Amino acid sequence: MSVKPGAGLSVCGDFGGGMLDGLATASRGRSRCVNAENPTGGKGVAAMSAGKLGPSRKGTPCLGTVPAGESVTLMDVDGPGVIRHIWMTVTDKTGPTGPNVLRNLILEFYWDGEENPSVVCPIGDFFCCGHAQDCFVDSLPIVVAPNRGFNCYFAMPFEHAKIVLRSDHNEDVPAFFYQIDYTEYDALPADAMRFHAQWRRERVTKEQQDYTILDGVRGQGTYVGTYLALTALESRWWGEGEVKFYLDGDTDYPTVTSTGTEDYFGGAWSFATFDENHHMREQTYCAPFVGFPFRSQSLGNRESDYWDKSTPVMRGMYRWHIPDPIYFERDLRVTVQQIGSQEAGLFERSDDVASVAYWYQREPHAPFPSLGDRHFRQPR
Repeated sequence: MSVKPGAGLSVCGDFGGGMLDGLATASRGRSRCVNAENPTGGKGVAAMSAGKLGPSRKGTPCLGTVPAGESVTLMDVDGPGVIRHIWMTVTDKTGPTGPNVLRNLILEFYWDGEENPSVVCPIGDFFCCGHAQDCFVDSLPIVVAPNRGFNCYFAMPFEHAKIVLRSDHNEDVPAFFYQIDYTEYDALPADAMRFHAQWRRERVTKEQQDYTILDGVRGQGTYVGTYLALTALESRWWGEGEVKFYLDGDTDYPTVTSTGTEDYFGGAWSFATFDENHHMREQTYCAPFVGFPFRSQSLGNRESDYWDKSTPVMRGMYRWHIPDPIYFERDLRVTVQQIGSQEAGLFERSDDVASVAYWYQREPHAPFPSLGDRHFRQPR
């Protein structure tokens, strides 16, 4: 892919034919990576440390212990460049008293010397594994392969890139593995926007008040994805709420809306399948741009899990606006209604909802809301 001032740069990572076509053209970039074997991303200096097998024989494959309450800088390099791929893996628990590693390790991405990070998100949720539980994810920009192989393919342009892993876990976390693959360029296009991701949660949503996925975005940008980690606190079907995009001065009513929650995530009719006894169950799935990869098991014995309130059921869903991006010129707000369905029809409900919004925009960006403490973030 040719990148020069004023040229187009696909902020979504050249998904589609362009990504494969670019492999057959002469490269004008320089391939680099950052990991524990090459923490500076320097040329010709990777795999220098010695291991028990000798010099340059897998001497530093991972970070050692990430101490509780401390931060580790994973990447701190000058550009111009574009991050192309991020891979990470870590344990999901440190013991019986430390189960929520995937909610307690926080990713923070800083572009071009900014003080407020453009990405602030628990590591599990960033990779579509909410509720501090990993699951298999098979989509284009996010892939989670066995076992907790977290992969991200969103393109991330930068003049300077700093990526920090902040531990808010109650115990030390051992053996954090990672690799960040990027391309150096002589210059970036003048219109190259910066990647952003923001996590939010309401432990109990308020009836008749839409849950806010994203708000406070000002300037020009492109919204590219949503991850939703929902825990049903009431029985009956939970997913009639519409996802709404308020663009460029919209006030009471949005410009873009879905027709329901499962509709927005690419499914239909309550994700329902039926077993041999005609009992209705939800069907999980993964596809390139839409997916419902995670659903916890209900402990109930009802004919349908939708009627069961014996234990909260947790669900995880993703939707990538890559072939259908949401463009905004001045401002953006994204919400989802909390509406369900029961025997008498639609009703307002309250659930536990967490989300990640993914978007590109021109800097500067507004500071993000607080992630809250460990207790606030912990799953039910």
